[in-house]
Amino acid sequence: MAGLFACILAGGAQAQNAQGPTVFAAASLKNALEEITAAWAKDSKPPVKVSLAASNTLAKQIEQGAPADLFFSADLDWMDYVAGKGLVRPESRVNLLANAIVLIAPKDSTATVKVGPGMDLTGILGQGRLAMGNVDAVPAGKYGKAALEKLGAWAGVKDKVAQADSVRAALLLVSRGEAPLGIVYATDAAADPNVKVIGTFPEGSHPPIVYPVAVLKDAKSEASAAFLDYLRGPVAGAAFRKQGFTILNKPHSGS
Repeated sequence: MAGLFACILAGGAQAQNAQGPTVFAAASLKNALEEITAAWAKDSKPPVKVSLAASNTLAKQIEQGAPADLFFSADLDWMDYVAGKGLVRPESRVNLLANAIVLIAPKDSTATVKVGPGMDLTGILGQGRLAMGNVDAVPAGKYGKAALEKLGAWAGVKDKVAQADSVRAALLLVSRGEAPLGIVYATDAAADPNVKVIGTFPEGSHPPIVYPVAVLKDAKSEASAAFLDYLRGPVAGAAFRKQGFTILNKPHSGS
């Protein structure tokens, strides 16, 4: 009986150790992470659970104690927020990806615009709305507002913005034809055949779009560090590039 009890305890410990990591990831990473986690699982590794939302939403959930092992943010600010609360293992943090923001329209739209200083979107919008992530919290919305301000276009559209709770929600508004224009990541536009890119915002018009990832301090899965290594490896790199991301893969400097 003692031997049987020991086997049961050992089996339970192994099951706990084999638990795959839970990744809280920015919504714009959806397609890439679906491919990456499927490839990871094919190697007989513990399955990864991915929770997708806007980075600000995920950061707040982590702060409130949500069970997550890794945080994959769409901007530095929200990773800094979580790190500032002492919830990140700082030695694990990596600036992994870069992206761009683009102006999109429904695929059948005839709208044209030159994205640059003095651009005017009011005529194209008409009575419609400009779909964006929340401009005060969602990273893509923050980048978009910064770019519009830099290019002198914010004043003309600020009262016509349809603010969504994530970049994928903003994408959906344009994809469904509910908004004539939207600002999303280039990778989001590439993932939806019902939209087209009509302009790309210059890099200098907004802060650099960097995606950091880190293991969280209270990570429970023993596979957390291994999965972070996998995200930095060639299989994941190919999946990220396929979706249009640029690979940075640079350890965080702490500055």
